[in-house]
Amino acid sequence: MLEVHKAVFPVAGIDTRFLPATKASPKEMLPVIDKPLIQYAVEEAIAAGITELIFVTGRGKRVIEDHFDESYEVEHVLKARGKQCLVDLVHSITPPEVKCIYVRQAEPLGLGHAVLCAEKLIGDEPFAVLLADDLLDGQPPVLAQMVHLFSHYDSSVLAVEEFESYDASSHGVVGGQHWDERVISVSSIVEKPSPEAALSSFGAAGRYVLMPSIFEHLHSLKPAANEEIQLTLAIHSMLKDEQVLAYEFVGKRYDCGTKLGYLQATVDFALRHAEVHDAFGTWLRERVRGMQPDPGVQPQAH
Repeated sequence: MLEVHKAVFPVAGIDTRFLPATKASPKEMLPVIDKPLIQYAVEEAIAAGITELIFVTGRGKRVIEDHFDESYEVEHVLKARGKQCLVDLVHSITPPEVKCIYVRQAEPLGLGHAVLCAEKLIGDEPFAVLLADDLLDGQPPVLAQMVHLFSHYDSSVLAVEEFESYDASSHGVVGGQHWDERVISVSSIVEKPSPEAALSSFGAAGRYVLMPSIFEHLHSLKPAANEEIQLTLAIHSMLKDEQVLAYEFVGKRYDCGTKLGYLQATVDFALRHAEVHDAFGTWLRERVRGMQPDPGVQPQAH
């Protein structure tokens, strides 16, 4: 039985949707309450048994490395103030048994190219890929669900979710045969098709467990018109040679690459955060109540 110990985090991309917030700070460091997006993804990976974290970074992403490194200055200040609980919290960001490795992607040439940058570090092992701006909330954690499925079939696994037909152009869309309620044997995958061309209503959700054979297919691809190498096309190429599964995970996905998804995640996570959920919930109910029109007041004619 194959095991998954390594995970790739492609974080070299340039974000424009959150400018100017992401001009000098990566989108992966945007906080949801008190943790950045990348930390949620890392915690999900560690919970799935991952012990080697490979960050594919680019220019301006050094703050991610700093976040997962020791911070002696911060710890010194916290200890001097008697805040040992916060010292422990900072230490818990990267458990001692977990190794962080950073590799530079010179140009942001697509998700497939980012995965290729980690090839020498992966070797001939199966591995996970996590996109940090897809915040996946599940119990057990979504990657752990996928690794469990992988351990049964020794086949690549893609996390998918059902989407509205009009949203097809935002996903890599999979087609195939359902084995059961949540598992699909993939027969095709298309990157961001038009709604009319969508193979199904299931789209990729930012989590992958891949066999190392993916690298052969990535190398064989010709760059797209925009010079990017697409992971979706390499997965489609894999289908000629081996089985690939899609898994409709148990949980919820927040597309934190969009402002709406980011706000939805912030509200939902705040409503269950031990420190603020009561006060925030009270404020939110009052705020929503204040937005409701008074049924006794008739709108004014203009």
